[in-house]
Amino acid sequence: MRSGAKIGIVGGAFALVLGGVGYGAYNVLDGLGDGGGGGTSTAADSSEVRTGPVTEKEIAETSKKFLAAWAKGDATLAAALTNNKGDAEPALAGFSETAHVTKAVITPGAATGSTVPYTVKATVSYKGTSKPWSYASKLTVVRGLTTGHALVDWEPSVIHPDLAKGESLETGEASTASIEAVDRNGQVLTTEKYPSLGGILDELRKKYGEKAGGTPGIETWINSANADGADKTLLTLVKGEPGRVRTTLDAKIQAAAERGVKKYEQASVAAVEPSTGAIRAIANNRDDAFDAARLARIAPGSTMKIITAAMIIQNGLGQADSPVQCPSTVPWVGVTFHNLDDFSMTNATLKRAFAKSCNTAFIKPIAPLGDKRDTALSLEAGQYFGIGLNWQTGVTTWDGKVPESQDAETAASYIGQGKIQMNPLNMASVTATAVRGQFLQPYIVPKSLDNRPFAVANPLPPGVSSQLKEMLRYTATSAEGTATQAMANVGGDKGAKTGSAEVDGHATSDSWFTGFSNDLAAAALVQSGGHGGDAAGPVVAEVLRAGP
Repeated sequence: MRSGAKIGIVGGAFALVLGGVGYGAYNVLDGLGDGGGGGTSTAADSSEVRTGPVTEKEIAETSKKFLAAWAKGDATLAAALTNNKGDAEPALAGFSETAHVTKAVITPGAATGSTVPYTVKATVSYKGTSKPWSYASKLTVVRGLTTGHALVDWEPSVIHPDLAKGESLETGEASTASIEAVDRNGQVLTTEKYPSLGGILDELRKKYGEKAGGTPGIETWINSANADGADKTLLTLVKGEPGRVRTTLDAKIQAAAERGVKKYEQASVAAVEPSTGAIRAIANNRDDAFDAARLARIAPGSTMKIITAAMIIQNGLGQADSPVQCPSTVPWVGVTFHNLDDFSMTNATLKRAFAKSCNTAFIKPIAPLGDKRDTALSLEAGQYFGIGLNWQTGVTTWDGKVPESQDAETAASYIGQGKIQMNPLNMASVTATAVRGQFLQPYIVPKSLDNRPFAVANPLPPGVSSQLKEMLRYTATSAEGTATQAMANVGGDKGAKTGSAEVDGHATSDSWFTGFSNDLAAAALVQSGGHGGDAAGPVVAEVLRAGP
């Protein structure tokens, strides 16, 4: 579609409005009754099923017809111009019937390939109250598999970019009371100022709005497809009386986390206070809007060596200053494991191998465990670091997984690969546990708010925490430490560990980094970011500099 065209819904009665650019003699209403034929077939060629990519003309005509039918309020006809009429028709009908959109102007932009973007400026009206509503979305034109006609590739996001399969738009009195979420110092937290907190604030509202004494307002929202999920508010027509919910977040640290993730695409970070377990920040910068900082299930690479080192020390396989072997490669049940660029070290200690992130030095010592080597890491992670213990943080989180393993997967797990699944919140907690010497379950609202049970784990045996901190400090401050450059501008008592995790199908490894400064621990993931110190490291450093 060409710029200048607008499709409008006027005064609650649907009508077509054309801008002054580019339509020429083409009447966008022509052929709207062709039953979804895509607008290019004639009587002479109606039996021919076209194949191949859609043409520029088909893209323009089909998108115009679809938007015109939608604007006209004819959900049946608009749906017939898609490749999934059954799902499209009720969704399109709901735009006026349940979302209560009474006026709208759709302004298309220039097509990119077969995708046509457009902006929507609408008015939502409910029981005498109206409010403007603006957003942008897009549609893609494809060739129908059976008819060969050009059709709109139906996705719920055609109606609104945040709408997913199984979800719907609705306007009315909100089902939950509104809240005013504040940080630990009483500063109000909003999605406008802290975009990463959108999903968290929605969850807090659903769980604690009524407990906080708030009253519902009139809103437009997305009904979650998940019965346990939180609805997402898109527009507030009438504000309810918010109830105050105090969180453990720190506005200063959260702001730093938001800045940090903006440095890289697909970046996520979480920060935890070791002395209490309080979550101080969670932030993401992702094109899919996924809250990977608390929900991802991804191999953490060499940051996992914090738990591996603790397991080695506790099982009498080594100490921070004891000698270890760090050859360039090590075989394990038919698989050869390598160090980065096949480097090797002489006169290595466990601390130096940790700082240089020598993979082989964290695989070779495990052999003497015999049959226990397949379960030792899983036990260490659960019993001492709280991984997989059903955390009750106050919002939905994934609390990590370190399963039992066998054969080559056992060796892979000790360097953070294999079937291990973590996210930045998990790794921030792992670092906090290493620093404090005991796991304290992360949380974002006080336990007293709903008396939910917290997960508990055993304290690390005497001497283990001090050795882990020694290794983390050395990695962040020594000339050979892989985290030294990223942590150079971080002050206080500090330590860190880098990691990179190879992912099937990705040319570049995921970048991981975890560290602490004084009483703040943070971990970051930048998917396809490469070495840990290069991408995730600067994100963590940004957060730690905002801490105590």
